[in-house]
Amino acid sequence: MYKTSTTSPENFFKTASKKILLTETRTKTLLEISQNIANEYLKTKVAHINFICTHNSRRSQLGQVWTYYAAHYFNLNIHAFSGGTEVTAFFRNTVKTLQDVGFDFKVTDFSHKNPTYLISFPGSKDAVLGFSKRFDNALNTKPYIAITTCNNADENCPFIPSALARFHLPFVDPKVSDDSPEQDATYLKTSVQIAAEVFVIFTEVKKLLS
Repeated sequence: MYKTSTTSPENFFKTASKKILLTETRTKTLLEISQNIANEYLKTKVAHINFICTHNSRRSQLGQVWTYYAAHYFNLNIHAFSGGTEVTAFFRNTVKTLQDVGFDFKVTDFSHKNPTYLISFPGSKDAVLGFSKRFDNALNTKPYIAITTCNNADENCPFIPSALARFHLPFVDPKVSDDSPEQDATYLKTSVQIAAEVFVIFTEVKKLLS
């Protein structure tokens, strides 16, 4: 089990939501995602969301983990998944930035190339599997709402047959900071943005369902 810091996911999640500055276009996309999630939830009492990025190593993993947390925070039966157009690994800097805010990572299948983690947080009722996989991996429950988080994934996935709806929500790739003095701050900034936008989506979903 990897050690975590004294920061809690709850404090980080709520604080991130207060730091967010959204453009009108970005807000519109987030609200459209919320509406689609709520529509599916009203029909089936469950929703599945699949975050898709080229390598499934950074942004899509952050999207999955923060959505996994948000489902618990807002008490909604929403399940988070992630995948890529290629398989690489759940990048170590992505793991670290989530550990630093209180998520626990337990290695369940060790591989130098692509280890599998069981991810949880204090008080969680269950855990989520984290490893790099294709977006159409059998573990990604269908049908799902697809959210592409990088331009390459949007271009390379013109058709996702299992998607009830598809949205493009790109984030700046923190990979540009790898092995630089700005690395930790850059990954933290990306995690803040993704957590905050997930908070916005779930707040609206909760409102639509009430």
